[in-house]
Amino acid sequence: MDIAAVISGPVRRDIVMLLRDRTMSAGEISDRFDISRPAVSRHLRVLRKSGLVIDEVRGRQRLYRLDTAPLAPLEEWLAQLHGRWLGPLDALETEVYRTRRERRASPSTREKKLA
Repeated sequence: MDIAAVISGPVRRDIVMLLRDRTMSAGEISDRFDISRPAVSRHLRVLRKSGLVIDEVRGRQRLYRLDTAPLAPLEEWLAQLHGRWLGPLDALETEVYRTRRERRASPSTREKKLA
């Protein structure tokens, strides 16, 4: 399952953020949203199938917790993409600083006219 597609939905992203700090029951998760419990259950099912959410049955409750391991391939891809931009962005930043330094070092046009 494509993890980027799984987390593309805002409700699923919000569920992931809820679960990053603690384990929650389906009811606790549902109470945080203005959508029906069956709709939240469908989102939880997608997250479970992707491996991002692990469920555990305790008595009559189903508890959900986050597992970030499935995000690793996406993180690696994003790191490669980010790394591709670092060189050109560093060069641009260097050029901006050089231009600012040159402007400060040389007298301005206004100062030249006054002299």
